Amino acid sequence: MKTRPLGKTGLQVPVVSFGASSLGQEFRQVDINEALRAVRVALDCGMSFIDTAAYYGRGMSEVMLGVALRDVPRDSYTLQTKLGRYAPQHFDFSAKRVVESIDISLERMGVDHLDCIICHDIEFVDMSQIINETLPAIRKEIDKGKVRFVGVSGYPMKIFKYVLDRAPLDVILSYNHYTLQNTMLADLVPYLNDKGVGIENAAPFSARLLTDAKLPPWHKATEAVREVAAKAATHCKKLGSDIAKLALQYSIANDDMATCITGSANPDRIAQWAEWAAEPIDEDLLAEVLEILKPIHDWFYVECLPENADAPINPLPMK
Repeated sequence: MKTRPLGKTGLQVPVVSFGASSLGQEFRQVDINEALRAVRVALDCGMSFIDTAAYYGRGMSEVMLGVALRDVPRDSYTLQTKLGRYAPQHFDFSAKRVVESIDISLERMGVDHLDCIICHDIEFVDMSQIINETLPAIRKEIDKGKVRFVGVSGYPMKIFKYVLDRAPLDVILSYNHYTLQNTMLADLVPYLNDKGVGIENAAPFSARLLTDAKLPPWHKATEAVREVAAKAATHCKKLGSDIAKLALQYSIANDDMATCITGSANPDRIAQWAEWAAEPIDEDLLAEVLEILKPIHDWFYVECLPENADAPINPLPMK
């Protein structure tokens, strides 16, 4: 699989990376053996960058990865996890919890170091703590050799500038913001490049919005957004294609995005993604789908502390 450099880290990452949230049953109940096999299939397909979090399955994803990776040489994959969010409404970015979280993640996954650690969903807390307490604590763990690189993740775009204007980062992880429906992350690329930050783009399917699958119950899309997305999916199906294929190909086509993180506990689905990634995009279909999606282009929802929210620019009501 094609690879790209991840900022200035020196890491080369595949254009499609394996997101392990599904191993934590964030979307559905999974078959354990099938989920474990999904990890091996991802590696066999060249998806050697693995992203997880302490939050996914409240530790289940990391434990499953520890089993799946038990006999895999550590230098054959790049491993990233997240800290700070541990339950839907439980956040702890204290220095004490940083140390505990990193040690627990290392133990769960049976490794002696993490390639990247991400501060998870920082828009839900006072971000001054991230600057003044969390990042300095992580830097100490980097000095100990437990972690190599550090970044932050979240949904609003403004959080990345807030942090990077005040502290250095190696990477950022953004989700749902470089897809067929929302390209707001692209506007931030020049700033991130100036900072030398590696760009990780996650969720090309926008949590199933850009697929034929049923949306998870927690999905924030309004009825209007769902209707337009469904229209685009139906158009692809009528032409013998799949909007998910187009969505993945679109998200990995931009060389500014080092990698696109997406995950499944279905090995066949992962193998299919690898096949799609190797195929050329249908430019005519892409133009047609982008036209259909125009009414909801850059639509986003707001769910964070008010001061961390992006200014509304949506063509449709956010609620």
